[in-house]
Parts: sequence; structure tokens; C-alpha cells
Amino acid sequence: MLYDRFLGGVDDIVAVRVGTIADAVEHAQTYRPDLVLLDMCLPDGDGFDFLRWFRTQRVHAHVPVIVITHDPTTQTRRRALVNGATDFLEKPVDPVELVCRIHNLLELGHSRSELAGKADWLASEVQRATSDIRLREQETVYRLSRAAEFRDPETGMHLVRMALFCEVIAQAYGADRDVTEMIFLAAPMHDVGKVGTPDDVLLKPSRHTPEEAYIMREHARMGHDILKNSTSPLLQMAADIALTHHEKFDGSGYPYGMAGETIPLAGRITALADVYDALTSRRIYKPAWSPQDALGEIRFGSGIHFDPKVVAAFEEALPEIAAIRERHFDTPGPSIVLTA
Repeated sequence: MLYDRFLGGVDDIVAVRVGTIADAVEHAQTYRPDLVLLDMCLPDGDGFDFLRWFRTQRVHAHVPVIVITHDPTTQTRRRALVNGATDFLEKPVDPVELVCRIHNLLELGHSRSELAGKADWLASEVQRATSDIRLREQETVYRLSRAAEFRDPETGMHLVRMALFCEVIAQAYGADRDVTEMIFLAAPMHDVGKVGTPDDVLLKPSRHTPEEAYIMREHARMGHDILKNSTSPLLQMAADIALTHHEKFDGSGYPYGMAGETIPLAGRITALADVYDALTSRRIYKPAWSPQDALGEIRFGSGIHFDPKVVAAFEEALPEIAAIRERHFDTPGPSIVLTA
């Protein structure tokens, strides 16, 4: 009742008095006070019990609490502060000091709320801007992939299937969500360097001569040159994939003869996904292999062409890979747009 009299004449404060810890908990579960005056002498328990509970409620985590007590000892003050008190007043309370402290803490709380609101707004703006950048990156990826696809006879649903294969293999391998998504988005750019391959080599229906094979292999380096030095992590990964998707685990691949885990994970995964889809797809120079025959070839290449750990992840993902092939089979006509 004493605090009611102190605060009753203050125009901008509405005081709600509760007499017990139980009433205080019930009120705090329904409403969010701007400030709490906590008298430690309560009829149904220690005021510290309420203070500890109050601070466990996320919605009340930053609400100021002024502890009022007869005990002025350092131990009690420390106990109050450790348990989450914002300020401390000793009885008998000076009404002018009480109102001044309440006003100061309310003003501080309102300023904090405004800052939190601005921080939330800035965070949402950053998230929106980041999302816009991400969408533009994905569009860049798609258009670069399409540029290579228009020059490559291996069109149809190859890019879609291969990207999805890479995604499920990366998941089975244990790559985290961000890496898995980035591999999915970057893998379709693996052959972007073919835009620099002469038509008479790229479109030749018969076996390449050694000189033509060398020119063909240069698409890995050219793809890397197109994509390298970007500030975008997505395009950085795409550059790695373009450069390394023809490297082999035993070091016999090209263009640099990289071996083992010196080949980036994205390149190792893309290499397997690309070969598997090529084996199980019809080409002008060969019929499609059966999934079982293609699996046998992948197993044969484990430790030679492919990372054995990636092969194991591929085998774990085979049911999903079969479902992807069933959903995204080759049909005549324009290619399907790849989206995340």
C-alpha cells in the first residue's frame, strides 16, 4: 500500500500491486510489465524465488527489477544482483528517490526496446539483401550453366539430375546443410568451360585424336578461369568444381593430376555424379547402361577414379538417386530450369 501512495500521483506510471509470489507469477505469465518493484518480504516465500523464476522467462529477460529490502548487507546486495536484480533500494524507501530511479530505468528500458527494434529491422534488411544477392547468384549460375548446355550435345535433364545426385550424395557423406546446398547450386557449372571449346572438337561424333582430346580437356581450366576470383562463395565453389571434376582419386586425372583429398570434396562428388549420369544416359555414341551395370563401374573405380568415401555415400543414397532418375528422365524439347 505504501508504494501505491508513492506512485499514485505520478501521471505516466500505472502501478499494479500483487501480494504474493503466486499472484506475481500468474500476473507475469499474462502481462509484460515495464518494471518490477520486488519487496523481499512476501507472505508466501522468499522474493528471490520469484526473481529467479522471472529471469528464466525469455519475455522478461530485460525487464528492470528493483529489489527493496530491510537488509543492507553486501551479501544480500550481491545475491540480488547475481539473481538478476537491476537496482537495489533499502528500507525505509525515500519516495523521491524511488520515483527517480523508476523513471530512469523505464527510460533506459524504452531506449533498449527502441534499439532492439532497430536491430531487428536492420537484421531483416540484411536478410532481405542477402536473399536478393543469393537469388542473383543462383540466376548467374543458371545462365552460365545454360550457356554451356547450348553448346554441349549432352543436354536434356543431365544438369538437373547431376545437381540432385550431388545433393543427396553430399547429404549421405555428412556435409552440412550450407555445403550441401552450395554443391547442388554450383555443380551444374562443371562444364561451363566448354563455351571455349571449338565446335569441330566439341561436337565431333567419333573418337577424338590425341590433339583433340587435349583441346577437349582444356574445358576444365577454361571453366575455372571464367569463374575464379569471385567474391561469391558459390562461384568460388563452382570454380573448384569446374577445375577438378575430371581429377581422379589416384592422381591419374586432369588437368593437374591431383590425388586423394587434395581434390576438393565438391569436385570429388561432382565427378562421381557426372560419370554415373553419363553412364546411365543414352548418348549419340552409346546406349544407356543399366543402373546395375553403372553401379558396378562406380564400385570398380572406387579408390582409382573415385573417393571410396564418396562411393560409400553414393551407395547409401541409391534409393534417392533411383527416384531422381525416375522423376527427371530425358524427354525431347527444352531443358528444365534448375532452382534451389
